[in-house]
Amino acid sequence: MSGNTSRPTNLHEQDKDSAGEMFITGRHQEIPLKPHKEFARTTLAAGAVMWRGDADNPDSLEVACIHRPHYDDWSLAKGKLDPGESLIATAVREIKEETGYDVRLGKLIGKTVYPVKNTTKVVYYWTGEVTGGEFVPNDEVDEIRWLPVEEAKALMSYELDRQVLAKAQKRFNTPTTSRILYVRHARAHDRKKWTGDDNLRPLDKKGRRQSEMLVPMLAPFHPQRIFTAAPDRCQATVAPLADELKLDVTVDRRFGDDAWLENMVDAKQAFMDVVARGGVSVICSQGETIPQMIAWLSSQGTLPIDTDILAKKGSTWVLSFCDGKLTGADYIPTALPVQ
Repeated sequence: MSGNTSRPTNLHEQDKDSAGEMFITGRHQEIPLKPHKEFARTTLAAGAVMWRGDADNPDSLEVACIHRPHYDDWSLAKGKLDPGESLIATAVREIKEETGYDVRLGKLIGKTVYPVKNTTKVVYYWTGEVTGGEFVPNDEVDEIRWLPVEEAKALMSYELDRQVLAKAQKRFNTPTTSRILYVRHARAHDRKKWTGDDNLRPLDKKGRRQSEMLVPMLAPFHPQRIFTAAPDRCQATVAPLADELKLDVTVDRRFGDDAWLENMVDAKQAFMDVVARGGVSVICSQGETIPQMIAWLSSQGTLPIDTDILAKKGSTWVLSFCDGKLTGADYIPTALPVQ
């Protein structure tokens, strides 16, 4: 699609099925480092399959179908990215503005891609559990229907949205019992120019900005606890998030590179102890440990990861587990806003 220069330029939002594509390839998802440059002219948007019910009983779940009076269609909640936002921040803001609901984001389902006029619209979708708020009809959305997934698929106006719902349904059928936000520390001062104890090497200017921007990116997952390796750069990376959420930070050297190289068995056990606690936890670690830990988790779980496992400074892996087994992995390469 990105190489098609002769595509129609008169297509609108409601024409998205005619030339749209799905990029929903499975339980391992990655957001590009520069998603706004993926196509020649990209319009970015984000949203979620909003759900409510008992996660342990997938048959009980209902999803939100929104009616947009401007298009007279039934679709999923989403909206365009504003300057200075990450895609995650866009998703939760647009859902709040359109529906009045607050959500806890979960699994990244993937993205839909379709032409709108002379641009390529790329929409990223997560699952989003409703945690509060109230719907009031407005100019963008005048009605919401909560329906079981099969009924919601029948109501949807677009095949692309039905496919998004189908992928969400697969995720619902394997409930997530634990989610780990696995963060590599933000950028620090150059190791070669640092003469003191390496554990005391601080974040640089960009690193401090990365740590601040982790707050709006990770808060929508509603983390309940924060763990970090011992180096100061790891502790400083999660400090703004901990302050915002009023959470204590547990410092444990077993999450860092030194412990991984000294005793991998102990390091793996420390990680799995956090998984066993359930809910959503943040673990801040380092560049040697993260790819190898994820490779080990993949080998032990039901999610093969056959590509290189990246871990840029300031990046996050959103790892989903069902009863201690890795079932989903989403890579977010940066917390910095999309330019």
